[in-house]
Amino acid sequence: MTLSARDRARKIKVILFDVDGVLTDGRIWVFPAPVADGKGGYESRMVEFKGYNAHDGTAFSLMKIAGLKSGIITKRISETVAMRARDLKLDFVYQGQSYKMKPIREIMAQEGIGLDEIAYVGDDVIDLPAMREVGFAIATANARERVKAEAHYVTASAGGDGAGRDAVEFILDAQGILDQTIEAYIDEGNPLPPSMDIGKGGDLK
Repeated sequence: MTLSARDRARKIKVILFDVDGVLTDGRIWVFPAPVADGKGGYESRMVEFKGYNAHDGTAFSLMKIAGLKSGIITKRISETVAMRARDLKLDFVYQGQSYKMKPIREIMAQEGIGLDEIAYVGDDVIDLPAMREVGFAIATANARERVKAEAHYVTASAGGDGAGRDAVEFILDAQGILDQTIEAYIDEGNPLPPSMDIGKGGDLK
C-alpha cells in the first residue's frame, strides 16, 4: 500500500532541515573582516552572512508547542548557523555532515524512534540519501528537479521564503493540531515558557 503525504506526515515526531537553500535562499555572503593578528596589526578573515525568514522562526515555536522535535543537518560549518540554532533553541544541530544518515541514525537511537517518524526537508542532491530513507521526505519549491521528483511533498514556498513554515504547517495540519497550536501560540493568557520562546537575539557566548 502506498502512503499519501498526509498519511506519512501523521506519524512524524522529529523534523530535520538542511540549511542553505532550505532555511535560507541558498546565497552565501562572504566578506573580509579585519582581525587583530596579535602583533599589533590586523589580518583579513572570512566572515559569512546568511539571511533567515521570520516565518520559519515561528514554525520552530509551533513545533515546540505541538511536542515535535526539530534540528538541522548541514554540510557547511558556520557560526551564523550556530547562532541561529541557539536562537531557535533547536533540539539537534549537526554541522560539517557530508553524509546525513549518520546523524539521523544517532537521533533515532537517542529518541527511540523509527525512520517513519522522521521528516527531512532538503533541496539538493546531498539530501537525497536522507530523503530516500526517512518516513516523510520534503523538497522546497526551489529544490533541484531530481530532488523534487523523489519527495513525498514539495513546499509552495522557496527556501528562505517560508519553505520551513510550509513543511511544519503541513505536518501539523495532517496531525489535526495546526489550529489549536496556532491559538496556543498567540494566546496572551498562555505565554511561552523561556525554553520555547525564540527571537531574543540568540546567545552569542
